[in-house]
Parts: sequence; structure tokens; C-alpha cells
Amino acid sequence: MIRFFAAAFALVMLALPAHAGFDEAINAATAPIASAVGAFVFFKIPVLGAQLPLVVLWLVIGAVFFTFYMGFVNVRGFKHAIQLVRGDYADPESPGEVSHFQALATAVSGTVGIGNIGGVAVAVTIGGAGATFWLIVAGFLGMSTKFVECTLGVKYRQENPDGSVSGGPMYYMKKGFEERGMEGFGKFMGTFYAIGIFVGALGIGNMFQSNQAYVQLNTVAGGALDGLGWLVGLILAAVVFMVIIGGIKSIARVTEKIVPFMAVFYCVFAIIVILMNFTSIPAAIGNIFAGAFTGAGVQGGAIGALIIGFQRAVFSNEAGIGSASIAHAAVRTPEPVTEGYVSLLEPFIDTIVICTITALVIGTSQVADPNFAGDATGVAMTSAAFERQIGWFPIPLAFGALLFAFSTMISWSYYGLKGWTYLFGEGQMGQTIYKLMFCAFVALGCMVQLGPILDISDALVFLICVPNILGLYFLAPIVKREMVSYMARLDSGEIKKYNH
Repeated sequence: MIRFFAAAFALVMLALPAHAGFDEAINAATAPIASAVGAFVFFKIPVLGAQLPLVVLWLVIGAVFFTFYMGFVNVRGFKHAIQLVRGDYADPESPGEVSHFQALATAVSGTVGIGNIGGVAVAVTIGGAGATFWLIVAGFLGMSTKFVECTLGVKYRQENPDGSVSGGPMYYMKKGFEERGMEGFGKFMGTFYAIGIFVGALGIGNMFQSNQAYVQLNTVAGGALDGLGWLVGLILAAVVFMVIIGGIKSIARVTEKIVPFMAVFYCVFAIIVILMNFTSIPAAIGNIFAGAFTGAGVQGGAIGALIIGFQRAVFSNEAGIGSASIAHAAVRTPEPVTEGYVSLLEPFIDTIVICTITALVIGTSQVADPNFAGDATGVAMTSAAFERQIGWFPIPLAFGALLFAFSTMISWSYYGLKGWTYLFGEGQMGQTIYKLMFCAFVALGCMVQLGPILDISDALVFLICVPNILGLYFLAPIVKREMVSYMARLDSGEIKKYNH
């Protein structure tokens, strides 16, 4: 049966390029829907001359609340998070499928992507240098949101007969609201979330990533891959399939190797470029602080810079979306709150470190040469900043973008899978069908430009933050009790470091 689906998948993918008007027809049919959905989800209100998307405000208010309610756990818990990732308290006999480090690597791979390279450039272009400051602030606050949702992801996870686990917002909303006598509401919220994460996995977590990877490769190849998107797509889909067919353990084995490599690879070269612009560093940092509070040259002034910075941060680290809790739920631990601590590191790595370094690469280049990028924006602007100092760097940067896209796809395949199994059951045949379908969309992303479909996917991913944050508010007292109990036992010595 698997061979049948694989053969059918290959035939469909090879046939698609012959239909030149395929993407145009799909775009024409879905554009009005995408426009309506996007206008609803990203509805904006005027704030002191700037436009603020309500969904961003919803996420930021939640992050501020959880930071204060949890007593600044994003600061107090940072050291313990590192201890847990290091394996100091890890018992391999605990229930679950992956280690703390593997769960973190998988979640980070789902957020560190093209947006860290190109999205920051867009934020700086629109919101000015000051957007970087607010991006860092939003990343700091988002650590607390991740703490709450990832603790709940483990606490309410479902342990399956085969030893695997399933967790995430659909499970903690269903079970959490059921405990409060709202069973029907919990089921609705869980189902709504599962549908949203499933569709989002196929679009923004899949097709967008493969498309951007192909575009980067073709750009570096000087257009030599024009018309060969189907070939790149099939190769990429085959590699993705080889990883995801083995489930979360296989995904985690790949992400624990590829995420540290790509993060160090990118950051080392970025720091080299920043140091090569050494004389521009003070001015670049000064522009960040000045722009954050004056918003010079930015529509909406300081508020405009704040909005763009917050928006870029929540779009990048996905704090409040709930997706990361799906990966963290698979961790081996008897203490749910430990994974909440581990998840603190995710927005720190994704937003505070990688996004900030990207912003400094662009900022120092702008100080040294205001016209360094010409009319380039997004990934092309970041690439121009690197190329200005290291002429050959666009080639390894394209390789890095490919790794970023690949790692995001394999992580999001797992997120979508858990949405699928929540809706249709844990059967192996159903899971295999989903994985083949996911890989078909990987290939499709390299062959067609389905802009409206991606817009709908993007909107749904952020729409599901509404029920997720609502669930977090309801369940936050449970997380706080878990945290207080755990820290008391840790301080008393009842919880001891594991002897490896």
C-alpha cells in the first residue's frame, strides 16, 4: 500500500509541470477567500498613527500577563533550563520519546527559518532600527508564554499503547476545559486547533519553506534551475520523507545535529561581518535605541517601531501559537514543568540571539553604506549585507537557508501529524498517508506559486492563537502550582541530579 501511494505521488508530481495554468487557476479561485480570511485574522486598529494587528496585541498582552503571573520565570528559570538541557536531571527511564535537548532542537528547528534571515530585514526596513529593540523585548516576554504552554503540553499529553505520546494545545484544551465542566467547549477548541495546525503545516510550515529554498538555490545558481522546480521539489520531498517516516525519534535525531550546526554556522559568519564593520557598531546600537523611543523616519514614530518589532518577534518565535508544545510534549520526563523551563530557551535562541544578530549585520552595513542593498528587501537585503564584506557568502547563505527551510519542514510535519491524528486517530496507515501527502506539498511548493493558499495557511496559524491563549489563561493556575511545587522540591533536595 505504501508503494502504491508513493508511486501515485511521484506520477502526480511529474504531471503537474505540464499544466502551466495550474497555479494561476488556483490563485484566481482562492484569492478572494485569502483576502477575506487575512482581513479578518489580521484586522488592524489605529494606534497613535500606526496600524496594530489585533492578533499581535492578543499575543503580546498574554506574554506580559504570563511574565508577571509566573514571577519573571523567564529570568529566574534560565539557569535551570540550561541544566535540564544539559541532562543534569534526566532519567532515561522516564515516560516519553525524546530527551530535553532533542525536544528543544525540534521546537527551535520549527521556528528558526527563512524569517530569521529575511523577516528581520523586512522589519528593519519598515520599522526602522528601533524595531530591533522591541523585537528583543517581545522575545523576552514570549519566553514566559512558551513556559506555560509547554508545561501544559506535557501535563495533558496522551500516552499511546505503542509507547508514543501525543500532546499540544488540542489535548490540553480538551482535557483542561473538561476538568472545569466545559467538555463540549473543550472538544470544539481542540478540534478547531487541530484543523488549524494541520492546514498551517501544509502551507506556511511546508510549501512556503520549500518554495523559498528553491528560490534561494536558483538565485545562487544564476537561474540555472529555471523550470526545474519539479526536480528540486522531488529531491527535497524524498529527503524529508526519509526523515519523517520514522516519527518524532527520527526527526529529533536529525534536528539535534542540524540545529546546532546551522545556528553556529550562521551566527559565526554574522558575527564576523559585524566585527568587520567594527567602527559602525556604536552608531548601529545607538540607532536601535534612538529609533525605539523616537521612531525617527518611521510611520507611527516610536509606536510604529514597537508594533513592527513585536509583530516580527511573535511571527518568528511563535510564542502563543502553541505549536512548540507539540514537540515538547514528546520529552522523557515525569515532571511537566521541566519542559516549561527548557522551552524558555527557544525564544531566546530564535529571537533574542539569531534575529538580533541579523539586525546588527544589517544595521552596521547601513551605517557604513546607506545604499549597500540598493532596492533589495528580505533575504536579498540580508544577503547583500553579508556579500558586502564576504563576496562569496551568498552561496553558503543559500545553503544555510536550505537547512533552515528543511529543518522547519520536518518539525512542522510532526505538528501537522498530531493535528491529523487528533482528528482521525493514531492508526499507522493514516499516519503514512499524511506523511506522503505532506511530502507531495513539499514538492508542490517548489513548482507553483500558490500565494493565496499560503496566505490562508498563515492566517489560520495565527487564528489558532486565539483559543490557545484563552486556554492558557484558564490553565495558568495549574502551571503555577506545578512550578511552585517543583521548585520547592528542588530547593529542598528532594529532586536530585541524575547520576549518569
